[in-house]
Amino acid sequence: MAFAFVQEFAIEGDDRTTTNYDAVNERLTQEEAPAGLVLHFAGFDEDAGVFRIVNVWETREQGERYRDEKVLPTVREVVSGGGRPPKRETVYELHHVANP
Repeated sequence: MAFAFVQEFAIEGDDRTTTNYDAVNERLTQEEAPAGLVLHFAGFDEDAGVFRIVNVWETREQGERYRDEKVLPTVREVVSGGGRPPKRETVYELHHVANP
């Protein structure tokens, strides 16, 4: 079954910039989508006060490997000081994923 990887970064004041996210995403999307990635989306959830990044992977291992081997090194390269840590970070198994 598929797994969701979720990161939430607190919105600070009126800041709605996505500079760090955009720079990391640009680097990561220069290659073909990685094997096992089902879905990726990111956006502001004003009600929760967060910028949320969600990745759905076919397996937990694929998601962890991509995070550890690609995402984290790219964040360290691109974001000054490694950026601020997420307010919340979680991984959970999904019960159902619909592909239109």
